[in-house]
Amino acid sequence: MTSLADLHALMARIGHPVVQTAPASGARFADGAPYRFEIPSVEGPDVLEAVVAEADRLGVPVARTSQGSGVMMLTDDEITRMARIGAERGIEVNLFLGPRAAWDIGGQAKLTQAVGAAARGNAMVAACIADALRACSLGIRSLLVGDLGTLDVLRALKADGTLPANLVLKTSVLMPLTNGPTAALYERLGATTVNVGTDLTVPHLAEIRAATGLPIDLYLEVPDDQGGFVRFYEAVEIVRAAAPVYLKMGLRNAPNIYPSGGHLGVVPRELGRERVRRAALVQRLIEQLDPQLAKPSQTSDLGVPEL
Repeated sequence: MTSLADLHALMARIGHPVVQTAPASGARFADGAPYRFEIPSVEGPDVLEAVVAEADRLGVPVARTSQGSGVMMLTDDEITRMARIGAERGIEVNLFLGPRAAWDIGGQAKLTQAVGAAARGNAMVAACIADALRACSLGIRSLLVGDLGTLDVLRALKADGTLPANLVLKTSVLMPLTNGPTAALYERLGATTVNVGTDLTVPHLAEIRAATGLPIDLYLEVPDDQGGFVRFYEAVEIVRAAAPVYLKMGLRNAPNIYPSGGHLGVVPRELGRERVRRAALVQRLIEQLDPQLAKPSQTSDLGVPEL
């Protein structure tokens, strides 16, 4: 097996050295692991069951799943089923807060994704809070936030006891985060894990790591509507610079399934299975290129559902 150091030595020997400029992060998750796997677009309990089964089959330690259609697109029974699976397996189940500008009557979000997850008006912020209260009452302890003001309100509601103190607030990739100062701002406003821009270089990630101790979430394979990048061979350098980091496995050449539902048939489940397969490919590559990187595992610092 060829390690990353071997590959770099080979490139230097033939006169084309690989330039490394990003400092290594010394930070880790609570279990000592530098990275974990997140499977996004897990849109309901059937998809979650398929993801868990595929993770077992391929030996992939999935730490977190996230959902994009929103709490309002799930029944109480569906949320409870997802919470039960997460609690039994020690997996963080993250649900998006909705509604959002891209689904509203406004026109700007139809032209640019930059405001697609924003809450248009105070009533939409209130709807996001209603989603949060409902999800938490059903056992969910991890929410995906797409609006900056909503994030600050959620922080205040955690502080006054309205929402659980251990609630994970994960920022969405639709909230632009491309530099250290913005990461520090999100942390001050209550984020507990931050999704960064999909096209950032390893030095950019190192700058964000220097600005915050929060876990970083980064797509290694990026959906087409977020850039469509496939960065598998960067995984080791990304983990070294950004640890602790959640490696998110999106899919290129895949349909946008938001809002999801039974009308899509088996598509969401098959997409979920393939995302786990992609994680297995990345895990093999990391283990080959840097066997010293500790394997991820599930620990108490995850937002595991509480039933």
